Amino acid sequence: MAVTLPAAVILAACGSSSDAQHAEHATAMGGMSMMSTSTTTASPSSSAGQVFNNADVQFATQMIPHHEQAVTMAKLAAARASSTQVKQLAADIEKAQAPEIQQMSDWLQAWGKPVPTSMSGHDMGSAMPGMMSSQDMQKLMDSTGADFDRMFLTMMISHHEGALSMARTEIAQGQNPDAIALAHRIQSSQTAQIATMKTLLG
Repeated sequence: MAVTLPAAVILAACGSSSDAQHAEHATAMGGMSMMSTSTTTASPSSSAGQVFNNADVQFATQMIPHHEQAVTMAKLAAARASSTQVKQLAADIEKAQAPEIQQMSDWLQAWGKPVPTSMSGHDMGSAMPGMMSSQDMQKLMDSTGADFDRMFLTMMISHHEGALSMARTEIAQGQNPDAIALAHRIQSSQTAQIATMKTLLG
């Protein structure tokens, strides 16, 4: 309607009063037609972000702290890892997962659900597959060189396997198309990274 209204105004200004009446009538009818069409076609897409179920909420709520721990582990590699390949892998993990944390946080806000904090993530850790304990994280922080590389790869493989389990659940039970699409991307990227890490471990 925002496109057709100026045309009606121009016609009314330049044409006869009869022409203006016809133009206004045509514009009104066209606007009704556009409104009807846009409501029909936009309904699925406009509501797509709001279509969700408990599985979608659980996926985002748990995957946020799960990703946050992976990013924390990845950041340690810059100063502690001895292998260039491990450092690059860690950088790739951080680059991929940090934006996904923000994406999932935005979903929860749009759905009217609470976004987990770092502290709540620690509380939920035992309920999420692949999460490292605080003792595991301390051991990783205390290690350097080849020991760090080996520990990082071993822990991250377990961490990724936990994420794959969560992704499979979302794909099977979720309803939100964006969340399901993210689960598929996690499944694809982290499966490939697991293969790379197993190769690096030898």
